[in-house]
This record gives sequence, C-alpha cells and structure tokens, in this order.
Amino acid sequence: MEKIVLPERPHWRDHAKEVGFTFADMHGEPYWDETSAYSFTLEEIENGLEDPATALHAMCREAVDHIIGSERLLQRLAIPEAYYDLVADSWRQGDPEIYGRFDFAHDGNGPAKLLEYNADTPTSLYESAAFQWQWLEDQLAAGVLPEGADQFNGIHEALVARFRDLFEEDSDLHFTAVAGNPEDYGTVEAMGWAAREAGLGAHYCDLDRIALSEDGHFLDDEDRRMAVLFKLYPWEDLLRDDYAGHVAGSGCLFLEPAWKALLSNKGLLPVLWQMFEGHPNLLPAFFEQDVAEAMAGRGSVSADVAEAFGRAEAALSAGHVRKPILSREGASVEIFEAGNLVERAENTEYAEHPRIIQAYAPLPQFDGFRPVIGAWIIGETCAGIGIREDRSRITQDLSRFKPHFIAP
Repeated sequence: MEKIVLPERPHWRDHAKEVGFTFADMHGEPYWDETSAYSFTLEEIENGLEDPATALHAMCREAVDHIIGSERLLQRLAIPEAYYDLVADSWRQGDPEIYGRFDFAHDGNGPAKLLEYNADTPTSLYESAAFQWQWLEDQLAAGVLPEGADQFNGIHEALVARFRDLFEEDSDLHFTAVAGNPEDYGTVEAMGWAAREAGLGAHYCDLDRIALSEDGHFLDDEDRRMAVLFKLYPWEDLLRDDYAGHVAGSGCLFLEPAWKALLSNKGLLPVLWQMFEGHPNLLPAFFEQDVAEAMAGRGSVSADVAEAFGRAEAALSAGHVRKPILSREGASVEIFEAGNLVERAENTEYAEHPRIIQAYAPLPQFDGFRPVIGAWIIGETCAGIGIREDRSRITQDLSRFKPHFIAP
C-alpha cells in the first residue's frame, strides 16, 4: 500500500458537474481529491481486504442470530423493547439486504482491523462505485497510470446483479432520503441507477413527503403505494419515530431490513469479540458498562466477559477508543493512550448514548493524512473499496475521498 502523487485530470470538475457530483467540494474544502491516489498489489486486495471482509460479513450474520436470542444484548444495543419482534421477525423471515461498508485500519502490513460496520445507511457509494472508476479509465487513457493497472471496484455491477436476484423485472421500488442533502441523494441515486439497469422501476420521494394511507400503507408524493422502500434513514432513528408503529403492518419491504439495526450499531463490536475472540481482523471490544463492572469485581458481568476483559486489559490500557453505540462521522469519539485522552471529536451530538471500549488501532499516516479503507459488501460478498482520509485520528465529516488502483 502506497500513496502516489499524480496529476489531476484537466477537466474533472466539469465532468463532476455534468454527472451531478455536486458534493465534490463540501464545507469549503475539497471532498474528492485526485492529487494523489493509493496503490495496492493484487495480493493485498484479495487476501488483505476482499476475503477478510466477506468472512467478517458472514460472522456478522452469525452475530445477528445470537443477538436476537438475547434480551440482554438487545438492551445493550439500545433497541427499543417495543420493536424487538420487528427486528427479530425481519431476520427470521429472511428480509434481504443490499449493501454495507466495513471501515478498516490497514497499512498493508499485517491484518486489516475492523473499526466499525456501516451496515444500514453507508454513504460514499457513488464516488466509490462510479466516479473513481471513471478516474481510473481516464488516467489509463492519458497514460498517467501504467498499462494493466486495475481497480478493486465491481460495486455497481454487483448492485445490478443483487437487484436482479431479488426482484422480478418491472417491479417497482421506491427510494427515499432526507431532502436537501446532496451526499445522501448521490447515494440514493446510485442505488436507483443500479435498480433501473436491473430492469426495475425506481421512484424517488423525499422522506418528509411519505404519507400513510387509511389502511396503513406507506404512500409516495404521488399517492402510489410503496411495496419496497430503500430508505437512507437509519433504523436507530426510525425505531424512535412515530411512524415506527406502522412499519410491521404496512406490507412494505424495507431496504435495509430492520435486522440491520443490530449491525450498524457499534455494540456489534463487543458481540463479535465475545463470539470470535482473537480473530485477526477484530480488535478487543467491550461494552463500557461491562468494563466498569469487571474492574469493580461485580458479579453482574458474566464470567466469560470478565475473563475476556482480563485477557485484553493490557492492550486496552495501552490504547483504547470510547465510542457511542449510535453515532455518525466520528461524533463523540474519544481516543486514549496509556490512560490519557489524546483526541476527541468536536461533534458531541451522540454523547448521551451508551458507549463501547475498543482497543486502539492507529491509522497509518501518509503525508499527514490518515486513510480509512471502506470495504463494500453487496449482498454477502465484498465487491470493492473506497478510501477516505483525514488529518485527524478520527475520520470525520471533512474527510477526503481518494481514488485507488491495483498496480500491474
């Protein structure tokens, strides 16, 4: 894994405007940045990222089955009790999933370490699936990249295949997101593009314009019933909305399904460590409440958890991260080294939520930036990666998206 300085395409901003990539700059800073790119070997991609991500997703599916059988874990993940059955039923009846994104710390040396799983509403889909692929083709044509260079990016094709596998041709799907957010709309439109290419109807409706019929069906802004709805709106919020009580009886298939609320929650990380302790791609992780009880020697924490904490205590003491189980873009995250706070996210809007403790895996540094590798899961397999980098140790909303290529 290397970071290589490259010339920008002369007219890439014009192209971005043509294709509707309106958030190439955000908050007065560049978001898409092609002044350099990350280079990988094929072996790094296949053995270091693709295969581990696919295996981790299978482990996450095992974790769902484990969590829905444990009221204690549902409580730890702050799933509202009124919707335990909604979440469990969506899993047991096999409601399908479309996509998710693992975030890895990886420097090309040693196993990639899972930081979190954005399993419900991950963004950066368009730039990962489409815009960085166009970058590759343009730079190959210009001779900037060597002949034979490739990219780990079958995301769009995998999405098209996934929609074809799940739905009959000409089926109508609806897509929604919060109005006025270009980045969210870019993700939803990338989904709709794949659905249309799969031969499906794809109708967009702003989230706040969805209505409820007298017989309990969700309706779009043209009063059409929604039978399948892809919602770029997290279950953690939806399950606390007034509309949540109408979901079960609506006859609407939600994408992502309700069981994804268990995987997009950072409480997944201690569950994975409990189930697969020592796995090379996992970091020791525990619920903060369990750590407090284990350190106090209280009997309320299970013996298995207390013993696992004992085995991981040295690593956690050297460095750990406190994360709310529900948070976005690094909000309310804190990093400690040797017991000292070394970095805290400025955004603290999720500070009231319960937290987990996870061993600290420092991100590598390249020219003062720290990259996080996002491994995209489509269906149940890894189909590509996208890279965001930040000067901060905590990847936040001012991170930059960087293209990548596989060296020949």
